[in-house]
Amino acid sequence: MLEKLKEEVYRANLNLVEHGLVIFTFGNVSAYDRKSGLMVIKPSGVSYSEMHPEDMVVTDLNCKVIEGTLRPSMDAPTHAALYKSFPSVGGVVHTHSSFATAWAQAGKPIPCLGTTHADYFYGEIPVTRRLSESEIASDYEYNTGLAIAECFAETDPLKIPAVLVLSHGPFAWGEDAGKAVHNAVLLEEVARIASITIAIAPERTIETTLLDKHFLRKHGKGAYYGQKK
Repeated sequence: MLEKLKEEVYRANLNLVEHGLVIFTFGNVSAYDRKSGLMVIKPSGVSYSEMHPEDMVVTDLNCKVIEGTLRPSMDAPTHAALYKSFPSVGGVVHTHSSFATAWAQAGKPIPCLGTTHADYFYGEIPVTRRLSESEIASDYEYNTGLAIAECFAETDPLKIPAVLVLSHGPFAWGEDAGKAVHNAVLLEEVARIASITIAIAPERTIETTLLDKHFLRKHGKGAYYGQKK
């Protein structure tokens, strides 16, 4: 099972490069196997061009290395905090993609301005609160994950499967690593479109009924997008 998950995480990480979401050693993808309680994540500081499936690091949710000779991504505690907080999530992605990171650095949530956004995110993409000095000084990465989870205390994280970490960058997630990457790609695109839209029409909004229609026709019990399985 873990060998299959390593391959999945390896390929998901390469997809970040394919979609132009990362450069050099930026970013990371992980996946979590809830049956074993183990997480597989990209190794820290290793170039995408030099990685192999066997380089993926297996840890528990305390980030103790269970299998592998390399150190896990330094963002592993953030991923672990999200798996603990979001029972429906099986894959997490962190990037520094340009447009989403710009919104994070500005400290502004990405508003839902049109149906492209509404097709995949049920409302604005939130931005986390500012961490305290003590949170930054101690367990910074884990506290980042807790701050993300706070944004979804009353929201299903799969309805808005992304967040902007203030002054840092975006995280996205999904039921598995592949879907998490898919959502990270969508996040960057809606961030790009929102940036252009606001430059043209700063006061633009979308009607609630149109937001509901576009999101719910693709998600939930009454969804009718695509083909029946």
